[in-house]
Amino acid sequence: MYKIKDYLNRGMRMANNNLRPKHKKLSTIMLYATDRCNSKCKHCYIWAKKPKMHLSFETIKDIINSPVVSKDTVIGLEGGEFLMHPEAEKILDYLSKHHPKFDLLSNAVADDKLIDYCRKYKPLRLFLSLDGPRDTYENMRGIDAYNKVIRVIETLKNELPISVMFTLTPFNNFADMKHVANVCKTHDIDMRIGIYNCMEYFDTQEDNKSTSLDYQISDIPDFVHDFSENYDFMALYTHYREGNVKLTCNSIKDSIVIYPNGDIPICQNKQIILGNLKKEPLHDIINKKSTIELHKKHQTGCNECWVNFHRKYDVVLYRNLEKLLPKKVIHWWKGEYHWSADKNKKYKQVLRESEK
Repeated sequence: MYKIKDYLNRGMRMANNNLRPKHKKLSTIMLYATDRCNSKCKHCYIWAKKPKMHLSFETIKDIINSPVVSKDTVIGLEGGEFLMHPEAEKILDYLSKHHPKFDLLSNAVADDKLIDYCRKYKPLRLFLSLDGPRDTYENMRGIDAYNKVIRVIETLKNELPISVMFTLTPFNNFADMKHVANVCKTHDIDMRIGIYNCMEYFDTQEDNKSTSLDYQISDIPDFVHDFSENYDFMALYTHYREGNVKLTCNSIKDSIVIYPNGDIPICQNKQIILGNLKKEPLHDIINKKSTIELHKKHQTGCNECWVNFHRKYDVVLYRNLEKLLPKKVIHWWKGEYHWSADKNKKYKQVLRESEK
């Protein structure tokens, strides 16, 4: 799904944002464009939020035309369920003409509309959520839409790149993951594995919260190796959960999320709000002094989550730096980091031991 060119371009933006913090360029903007949703998920209560809010078409248009957005900036459209946005088609039409580098995330409940919009407006990639077989899906999401997800895959798999997103939660298991992996192998599409996080924005219910998923490295199924950038993320999580992984957080400077009310948090996991689009333009929020100071503080001093949106980038960054530079040089440049309880081991050593 992601090519070497994508990582090189992002590396250039990272260098620019570090050297010119008042003139940043963004790699990814994930728009939580609406909190309307047609599922009732146990692991996310965005559907229960009141009053319902959404980013207007004009606000999204201003975002696309911001100086911090380049032609290479990837715009992600999600919610809630993006297709429930009252101006969804208008937004898709504008992006297809003025910023075609956009991804669409969906639960595929509105399968006919999703298929129609994908064919009309041609997103760069389509990301579909799938939690397991039909019974698991219905238990987790409160609706029976499993067959709709499969229908969208079967209909569009030869028309655009599709990734199926599986999140391992307290409500599903490795057997469910295997089912989703088999779906992806059958249709020759990508699979992205995430690990459940209790993000405040999603209003996760207190009695459903779980601070960690207690699987061991030996529990990770072999089929995970068949899909890139998943095994290491899952294996390293076990070290992270035990407090033995430390990585600086580098994506907060170039990848942001925007909430339906216009708030921009420092990251997906923390409710530290950098600013609001109703009060300030995007480029001012991203480049102002208070944001620069917060970025500096949390880049080196956080290490408090294992969220895909941020941490996968750090894993890729550090493992590639270790191919080029001695660990001491990386320490000097990026600050102290380590992959396991043995702080001297490199990424390859830790992963090799994990696979034994």
